[in-house]
Amino acid sequence: MSDSTTADNVTRFSVEARADDEGERLDRFLANHMPDMSRSRLKDLIKAGHAAQDGRTIVEPNLRVKRGERYDIDVPPPEPATPLGEAIPLNVVYEDDALIVIDKPAGLVVHPAAGNWTGTLVNALIAHCGESLSGIGGVKRPGIVHRIDKETSGLMVVAKTDAAHRALAKQFADHGRTGALERSYDALVWGVPYPPKGTVDAALARKPQNRQKMSIVSDAGKHAVTHYQVVERYGRGEQHVASRVTCRLETGRTHQIRVHMAHIGHPLIGDPVYGTGFRSKTQLLPEQARRSVDKLPRQALHAGVLGFEHPLTGTHMRFESELPKDLLRIVKHLSEI
Repeated sequence: MSDSTTADNVTRFSVEARADDEGERLDRFLANHMPDMSRSRLKDLIKAGHAAQDGRTIVEPNLRVKRGERYDIDVPPPEPATPLGEAIPLNVVYEDDALIVIDKPAGLVVHPAAGNWTGTLVNALIAHCGESLSGIGGVKRPGIVHRIDKETSGLMVVAKTDAAHRALAKQFADHGRTGALERSYDALVWGVPYPPKGTVDAALARKPQNRQKMSIVSDAGKHAVTHYQVVERYGRGEQHVASRVTCRLETGRTHQIRVHMAHIGHPLIGDPVYGTGFRSKTQLLPEQARRSVDKLPRQALHAGVLGFEHPLTGTHMRFESELPKDLLRIVKHLSEI
């Protein structure tokens, strides 16, 4: 494969089909020889008239290639990002040319959407990464491969290139069943789950009456599995009012930990959606602990551990994040009960 760049920054790649390429679809053939680009992106370029064979424009991604034929594809520079970048401070844990790992604070929305078109993590990453974003799907934007709720804090990895995005997305789709992906969350919950180590296997679906809320369903829901373990209890004797639990995800559904812990009778402290029935428990706490909980504007959930295989080098990477100050304050006061 060879490449050249024109005056308008369009890069032309030329690839000659070999014997083992005979009969391959054009989009798949190009993807095999251009690993830094996704097949879907190449398919779009072909349909847009950016591919040619012997000077003849080709717009059929399913064209079968023939041995000895040379195919050219013109790749325009990535388009400017939409939305625009914003100078929002980020806690960067690790960064290289392929990816960035950040420790997201509670209150920061991950992706622009209705009601949150600005001030999101994506806006911040576009500004922070700048020209190091090589273009996800032909646009200079960060590749979001997983999300955490606005009011959940903790570790996230984001791709900066198409190749890294595809590789990381594959790992997250596997959820660590066969690969190196590891995700562990710290949760402060009401009461103490029993048994102290267990698994919640309960499908989730959006509530028909409230599409912003998830619920446990017996059928037609998405498979969801959470493994939990109690690591600390707060209270005296048999009167444990709360506990710290680590939760490991086997699937990655919206609000999964919050719904699963509420389902077994131990909702997250501060959860305004799934823990409202436990608000009265706050009144049973000593004054300092009660004040700390009352001041918490969010669910007590933190993505504390993130591990994965680097999408380019294959190196196993693992990151840990301590509880943020608002949750540490609650732990301190609960420990004094």
